[in-house]
Amino acid sequence: MSYDYVIRGGLVIDGTGAPARRADVAIVGDRVVAIGDCPQTATETIDATDRLVVPGFVDIHTHLDAQLAWDPIGTVSCWHGVTTAVMGNCGVTFAPCKPEDRRQLAEMMESVEDIPASAIMAGLPWDWQTYTEYLDSYARMPKGINVGGMVGHCSVRVAAMGDRAIDQHHAGAEDIAAMCELVEEALRGGALGFSTSRTYLHQTPDGREVPGTWAAPEELIAIGEVMGRLGKGVFECAVDNDRQLHGMVGVKDRSVIEREVAWMRELSIRTGRPVTFGFVQNRSDPDGWEYWLQLVAEANAAGADIRPQTTTRGIGVLFGLANRTPFDNCSRAWRGLRELTAAQKLARLADPAFKAALVADAEANPSKLDLSAIYRIDEDRVDYEPDRSETLAAHAQRRGVSPAEAFLDMAIETDARGLWNYPFLNFDFDAIEAKIKDPNVILGIGDAGAHCGQIQDASQSTYFLTRWVRDTNTWTLEEGIKMLSSEGADLFGLEGRGRLVEGAFADVNVIDYDRLELSAPEYIHDFPNGAGRWIQKAKGYDLTMVNGQVFMRDGEHQGALAGIVLRP
Repeated sequence: MSYDYVIRGGLVIDGTGAPARRADVAIVGDRVVAIGDCPQTATETIDATDRLVVPGFVDIHTHLDAQLAWDPIGTVSCWHGVTTAVMGNCGVTFAPCKPEDRRQLAEMMESVEDIPASAIMAGLPWDWQTYTEYLDSYARMPKGINVGGMVGHCSVRVAAMGDRAIDQHHAGAEDIAAMCELVEEALRGGALGFSTSRTYLHQTPDGREVPGTWAAPEELIAIGEVMGRLGKGVFECAVDNDRQLHGMVGVKDRSVIEREVAWMRELSIRTGRPVTFGFVQNRSDPDGWEYWLQLVAEANAAGADIRPQTTTRGIGVLFGLANRTPFDNCSRAWRGLRELTAAQKLARLADPAFKAALVADAEANPSKLDLSAIYRIDEDRVDYEPDRSETLAAHAQRRGVSPAEAFLDMAIETDARGLWNYPFLNFDFDAIEAKIKDPNVILGIGDAGAHCGQIQDASQSTYFLTRWVRDTNTWTLEEGIKMLSSEGADLFGLEGRGRLVEGAFADVNVIDYDRLELSAPEYIHDFPNGAGRWIQKAKGYDLTMVNGQVFMRDGEHQGALAGIVLRP
């Protein structure tokens, strides 16, 4: 037998948790056909000596719903070993959709996930109305990675209730029945599940909460029962955690946690379907995460299947002269910088009078942010762990200037590449470690494709392998690879994905583990209509294959677009 590819001599970690072993990996077509000693000839042989050979990573929480239409390789995900992504999280999707609702859904996605509506409208073909037609459209698009999608509560509610979807918090029986029909159509057409948002942070452009935020448990459970009857789908939720976050009902009012876990517990037990939700630590109740885990453990012991998903580092807003600054929130002069290119900003700052005016304005209108909780993260320090000596306030003190002047000076010194990270959620690394070690918790919330001008967390697979596995040995390689691959694939029922075993689809990473590292984030303008976004690359990924074709090599696309739409 002749193989298409043989990856020879690598350390194979198969994603099941089994011990690593030195072996060859043989591929024919889109499948792995042999692992072990593979002496037969191959069209192409890949030397993996001193390299890891692992499954492609599965990212269960992305918002690539729009971006893949104009960016078929799926940056930033493709630079970090991701070969399969789940779209449609947090209740915001583009189907089902009547033609007259397209602009509304695009603007809702911009408001919630910071993906420009103009880019969405220009970049998507919009050749669908039902969710099945949406997946069919995605199947026709060239893609470098595999994608599956959940149908979102926002689009389902708008399609079923029209203008009443937002302001009518409690849906009537006919409304719920209409929503259930739409969800059933989506699930039968290949949706991986259903998603909703209950967080007050997710708002429409006019400041109202998105459809479904206030949905009563009976509405959510009725939709869950459709999933239970069909025996398919994951129920995903951005939970109501903001009353704690903003102190809206008291700093440590844990009744919000009890209420949210209660409906998730009932839904999962009644339907037999897994429930997953974004699970973060917030500053107003730093220990509240422990109570979430306690209630989840009790629910699962009673027969539920609830899987909180969390990040491998703090969720941080990026500040830099290239886009937003820490002083925009209170200063019109600083916000005005956004209209300029980085080169134009540097040119203006060369004028001492212009710079002095900005500094004076920041002092007269102080930032609302805690500048002692904003940390330097740039080409000289790609480090997400809080270090008090690296805060903006500390740098300003050492320089003997105001934080605003220190910010500008350091931006000038780095040609506008100097960056600052404000980890407003999941800021405590001890808490992150404890959460990830909980047996019910799964890795997620990387938000690839979303928060384009604010956050760049899609690089978390690389961060997890370096910070938590290689550099601190908190998890073994076998454990770490399993967490990045088969655990997510299993949750969503993606058969043949997330494992490097005979018969599996040939989604493969060849990694130079010792050289693996993150590059600093950078701000570029490559979206439709010139919209900007943060990106982050990595070093150490020698090769990534998708469905048996070489997709990426040393961070560069090799031309193959072998990704497919995954339907259960």
